Amino acid sequence: MTTPSALHYSKEDFVSGADVRWCPGCGDYAILSVMQKTLADVTTIPREKHVFISGIGCSSRFPYYMNTYGFHTIHGRAPAIASGLKCVRPDLTVWVITGDGDGLSIGGNHLIHCLRRNMDLKIILVNNQIYGLTKGQYSPTSEKGKITKSSPYGSIDYPINPLCVAIAAEASFVARTVDSDPRHMSQVLSRAYKHKGSAFVEIYQNCIIFNKDAFAPIIGREHRDDRAIYLENGKPLIFGKGGTKAITLKGLSLRETEFATAKKEDLLIHNESDPSPAYSYLLTQMEYPEMPVPFGVFRAIEKPTYDGMMEEQAQFAREKKGAGDLKKILYTEDTWTVTS
Repeated sequence: MTTPSALHYSKEDFVSGADVRWCPGCGDYAILSVMQKTLADVTTIPREKHVFISGIGCSSRFPYYMNTYGFHTIHGRAPAIASGLKCVRPDLTVWVITGDGDGLSIGGNHLIHCLRRNMDLKIILVNNQIYGLTKGQYSPTSEKGKITKSSPYGSIDYPINPLCVAIAAEASFVARTVDSDPRHMSQVLSRAYKHKGSAFVEIYQNCIIFNKDAFAPIIGREHRDDRAIYLENGKPLIFGKGGTKAITLKGLSLRETEFATAKKEDLLIHNESDPSPAYSYLLTQMEYPEMPVPFGVFRAIEKPTYDGMMEEQAQFAREKKGAGDLKKILYTEDTWTVTS
């Protein structure tokens, strides 16, 4: 790959040229386009220093379409493979592209441990609340009662909330955006790119074939003023046409109220840098239809990364004991010979 002088990239520099194979109208097209444009605008490293690693699913085709290095891995294991790569190549910016099935079902355990370790990875979870690649079975995020090919009488599973998982694992950066708002998506992806540590971004995505308009009641043009809140650090949670409504906090309960009559001391002020995960977890409990749904950065804190601490530990060992010798390790007194 050839690096333009002074890293002056355009979106086209990140377009691989491979035929993009998603269903016409799929929200993944918007996510791909915004990712390519955002990297061109914000990257401070050569293009070949970005790596996209995916598992299995519609969104996991992503590495083919990015003109960077990439790896299309196996179902649910992208966080584990990405963790290994980041540990041996800390100079790379490693992105994980996963979905609600790939990341929260078979891959849930890998995702949790990746987040709790604070690996310096950018994890994008594309959530369309359905298994699209396998033609429309309910997924871990599908709503209870969802009628699909695998649940003809309605799903009896309680859905999992991706951001609850990320907050519970104490990820150091947690955010949510939506495929139909490219400007907001770009802002969130830019923040994730610049974050040092585990950056987890959930993107609401429209699966036009098997779960069309799943999020339209929240982010549809006619509803979003009253049903979506865009988080701004240090500012109250205000929504509604013209900013007429607000969220207040009473004890551990969030309530919707009229902004004009709300007491100033009761207004919930967004604090993404709160070191405790308790506040950001409260935000994840705001779900439609009971409450408006938050979008933006829920949590952004700084703490040492696993890969960084591992390198410091390895350097300490080298300084104390010298460089390792593989032959000596293999042929120590603890080895034995097996004869027939």
